[in-house]
Amino acid sequence: MQEALHFGLPDAEAVGRVDYIEQARRLRRASSASSHGLPLTIRALRKSFGDNEVLRGIDLHVPAGQFVAIVGRSGCGKSTLLRLIAGLESIDAGTVSFGGETQPEDIRVMFQEPRLLPWARVISNVEVGLGRDRASVGASARAEKALIEVGLRDKRVEWPAALSGGQKQRVALARALVSDPRVLAFDEPLGALDALTRISMQRLLERVWGEQAFTAILVTHDVSEAVTLADRILVIEDGRIAHDVTVDIRRPRERGSADLAALEGSILRHLLNTADSP
Repeated sequence: MQEALHFGLPDAEAVGRVDYIEQARRLRRASSASSHGLPLTIRALRKSFGDNEVLRGIDLHVPAGQFVAIVGRSGCGKSTLLRLIAGLESIDAGTVSFGGETQPEDIRVMFQEPRLLPWARVISNVEVGLGRDRASVGASARAEKALIEVGLRDKRVEWPAALSGGQKQRVALARALVSDPRVLAFDEPLGALDALTRISMQRLLERVWGEQAFTAILVTHDVSEAVTLADRILVIEDGRIAHDVTVDIRRPRERGSADLAALEGSILRHLLNTADSP
């Protein structure tokens, strides 16, 4: 059987039911062993803000390249957990490790707000993601490549004010991708988008994760988004992991399918029952 390729991703129609995202991840690892995701191990992690203990002893292992979604009610500690993983908050007790020494560019975060510099053009905003390598030879080419990956090459010289909300988030994603991160943390990055733009962005996130094989950690309030994108869903309650759910549903996933609806319903029922309990 012949295989059609597009940007390294096998064409879904050419391979039928074959899991093309998993194929892309294997191709990525085979072509560059140093670029795949990092494993994440958390032991006895605790975090308090004043008298409020937000995380109460988190233990977790995430294999390299896994897509993990974290869900839970507001205030349960999911965003705090992500910020500790990304090194944006100090740890009170416990450890967060990535299976070896990491560089600053290995771990990137994409936030709900795009946080673009209004005085810089799109290409320059993406170059910000290169950090200290921003002035290096080839920085502009790397930024343009990242814009191609998110479908915004034609917007490279635009100002952020000229972009739609979805386009701004794609620039933010390009900025996160430009340093070739090995762990990419998403803190409700699609929460402010309209429904159709959100679906389009979900497909984009899934595609770039499949191609680049980084370890993905997604915090979201949207359980449907979690079951659509993730290999694994963590339900946080009262600062602890209450449920650790494997999403054993073949990719590409069909929105509205019975399997996705059943899993989403199960998680929602648990969250709603917990919310109603005294």
